[in-house]
Amino acid sequence: MSTPAGLEDPDYAAFAWRRFRRILAWMGLATAIVIAIAIVGLDHFYGPLSWIAILATIGGVGGSVMLAAALMGLAFLSSGTGHDESVNDIG
Repeated sequence: MSTPAGLEDPDYAAFAWRRFRRILAWMGLATAIVIAIAIVGLDHFYGPLSWIAILATIGGVGGSVMLAAALMGLAFLSSGTGHDESVNDIG
């Protein structure tokens, strides 16, 4: 019987998912800071913003940063699990 590798090992999977959630929590904080800076900057350059412009800024900037964070977190989650090497074997 072989030893589970990577995310198949329950202890490693729990560790990896905690790390992924921690990355997303930090990126959530960074997203809030970036959104605040973007709104203040837009308000400085263009004057008072409508609520639609504020929502669009939150959605656009926040969505972009959190999507990047999720993709980065998934890359870290899969690193060292053996899944990266199996992709090379497909071709």
